[in-house]
Amino acid sequence: MRVSADFLAFDIGAESGRAMLGRLAGGRLSLDELARFSNLPRRIDGSLRWDFDAIWQAVREGLAAAVARGVSPVSIGVDAWGVDYGLIDAEGDLVEPPYHYRDHRTDGMVDRVSALIGRARLYETTGVQCLAINTIYQLRAAVEQTPAVIERAERLLTIPDLVNYRLTGRAACEFTNASTTQCVNARTRRWATDILRDLEIPPRLFGEIVEPGTVLGPLAAHASVELAGTPVVAPACHDTGSAVAAVRTGGGTAFLSSGTWSLLGIEVPAPALTEEARELNFTNEGGVAGTTRLLKNIAGLWLLQACRQRWAAGSAAPAYEDLVAAARDAPPIRTIVDVDDPVFLNPDDMPAAIAAYARRTGQPVPDCPAAFTRCIFESFARKYREVTDAIERLAGQRIHTIRVVGGGAKNALLTQLTADATGRTVLAGPVEATALGNIAVQMVATGHATSIDEARGIIERSWPADRYEPRETEPGRR
Repeated sequence: MRVSADFLAFDIGAESGRAMLGRLAGGRLSLDELARFSNLPRRIDGSLRWDFDAIWQAVREGLAAAVARGVSPVSIGVDAWGVDYGLIDAEGDLVEPPYHYRDHRTDGMVDRVSALIGRARLYETTGVQCLAINTIYQLRAAVEQTPAVIERAERLLTIPDLVNYRLTGRAACEFTNASTTQCVNARTRRWATDILRDLEIPPRLFGEIVEPGTVLGPLAAHASVELAGTPVVAPACHDTGSAVAAVRTGGGTAFLSSGTWSLLGIEVPAPALTEEARELNFTNEGGVAGTTRLLKNIAGLWLLQACRQRWAAGSAAPAYEDLVAAARDAPPIRTIVDVDDPVFLNPDDMPAAIAAYARRTGQPVPDCPAAFTRCIFESFARKYREVTDAIERLAGQRIHTIRVVGGGAKNALLTQLTADATGRTVLAGPVEATALGNIAVQMVATGHATSIDEARGIIERSWPADRYEPRETEPGRR
């Protein structure tokens, strides 16, 4: 086994993407950002779409940046967000630009699908919580609204799978990302073809499912002549799957991936498909090494991002760090909102939506950016307490520690508020968990780690977490 090696991870998010170099040496892992690019949707004929050509060009530029640095990676891996997809035709070309999950074509589609096949049956089969953004609702909307597109399509690939298809020519769906579509049978880990047929979604669109750690094939020369032949590994292609792959959980430790979305849960050996899990709207997503991530999708820092965009009003948005600092000094526990209320999914004016919620529930209306920011953070902390308590009931185990990974791990105020509200120890970091987990699976796939646990140990030594203990400041805290 080689004791040092370079790995290239593409971490593509719903706002930006990066090409990250992971260097394993002396039993420790370092990270270096080679390239960063913006990834923003655009309006096309009234619909919100992704510019996949721009994403692909950015990936090629990331490969070129590695070449320019003289890097010869052992392998390459791609992760991205879930639920969104591209449809390719018989020639392997996109039928249309991929839709953004916040496009309004799925409005009311949860109820329509539930009326067709029943919400209980859908959950018992897929184990995925009902969210309008999920692929199954997007596809049913396409069947109803644009049937010609469905007729022309030959294969569905989620966003990271689509990148991997361009990199290798292999049209496969990696399991962790496939599981976010609500089109996979949670027990068999294969497509739920009976559900798809009953929704008139053609099963022919759904091809091979591969497990995380699968070597998809060699990098094609059209992607990079210099790096052609480098093995392309499917890590946990779902970005949260990669983030969780970076850290040790279990034994009373839950994970909280904090970014545009918050995902709070635990790793379990088998999906939880009970009536209680369905009523609590928990989801079962694929994990690494045969595990399932039992979790709750929670609205994330998107709320603050949307507020910042509104406050910009034609000028530069307030700096995130300045908002956090101001919120630290703002009066505590004045206004609490349900961050998962549908009114916050994609409003035209997020501060106005929060103000309207406060008035409707008889609470003080935040009157400045600091107050809005404090409201958002404290609302998240209480939602985390609610969800963690629910996890304990579902799993039958005490959760004593919450491990925060992702961009939210940098937010010391939110992390401390989470410890205070939940009454649990919070470990924060690594911030770059998604790229690190991507690389961890590559390390196992290429023989540079014998197991995911060994890879996690390397990350733990290389990126120690910060510790936050709960303070006795929460009235009514458990």
